Amino acid sequence: MKKKPDMSVQFAGIQLRNPVMTASGTFGYGKEFAGYMDLEKIGAIVTKGLSLKPKAGNPMPRIVETPGGMLNAIGLQNVGIDAFISEKIPFLRTVNTPVIVNFFGNTLEEYEEVAGKLDALPEVAAVEVNISCPNVKHGGIVFGTDPKAAFSVVKAVRSATIKPVIVKLSPNVTDIVEMAAACADADADALSLINTLTGMAVDLKNRKPYLANCTGGLSGPAIKPIALRMVWQVSRAVQLPIIGIGGITNAIDALEFLLAGATAVQVGTANFMTPDASQRIVEDIEKYLRENGIEDIKELIGALRA
Repeated sequence: MKKKPDMSVQFAGIQLRNPVMTASGTFGYGKEFAGYMDLEKIGAIVTKGLSLKPKAGNPMPRIVETPGGMLNAIGLQNVGIDAFISEKIPFLRTVNTPVIVNFFGNTLEEYEEVAGKLDALPEVAAVEVNISCPNVKHGGIVFGTDPKAAFSVVKAVRSATIKPVIVKLSPNVTDIVEMAAACADADADALSLINTLTGMAVDLKNRKPYLANCTGGLSGPAIKPIALRMVWQVSRAVQLPIIGIGGITNAIDALEFLLAGATAVQVGTANFMTPDASQRIVEDIEKYLRENGIEDIKELIGALRA
């Protein structure tokens, strides 16, 4: 195939040069990886999750390798929205790649306030709402495990911004489709799935958990089959574009998510193993399209024969 394949996709009103993004929490604020890869070769940069105030995170140790992945209990450590605006945005402004900012809160008011601050930033193409957080005003129930709570937080964010609102769904639920539908009903523009699965690792010698927090979020290749299943289920039930996340380490992984119904993907844990993983995946997807005579990557989106 001589003609360069069309790698571009439209996602929630954003024009992406290709469907490969970075996953929040694995790519810092973008600048940290600028020395390892060309940030203008990927589709979008998704920043580390932000909160209203700076957050120190959990005590050490907070990362442990597991078979087929890793557990993390970082605790959403971040610089806070104000420092992000003053210290991180100036660099991101110089990069010709859409920036999606992930953020979270412990109350509806916090979600709304951060969304409002992000709405004022022209450098931010969209916001990604992490709803895997406890609602401290209502008994600590996690926003992302209760459809009514998820609806409320998405509505609060929606009222505070005109930017595309992407909701990152937790897999730690009985029915992922019910959660997706609640977010759609609250006027979300798109969905990211999945976030990490709750897991644990035990140190037999010392008879204690490896993580100081005892439990953490499992990511990496081990969760890919679960993520694929959830993307496929949600894509068949909800009419919103989806970002597929979970164990993507190469182009084949990424293309499988597109077939299952995702319009774009995020690369996460692979960034820790290979800092330029997302760029390599873009290059290998293009190679696959050329070798298989596929002129437009959009031909593959949702094309699973099931």
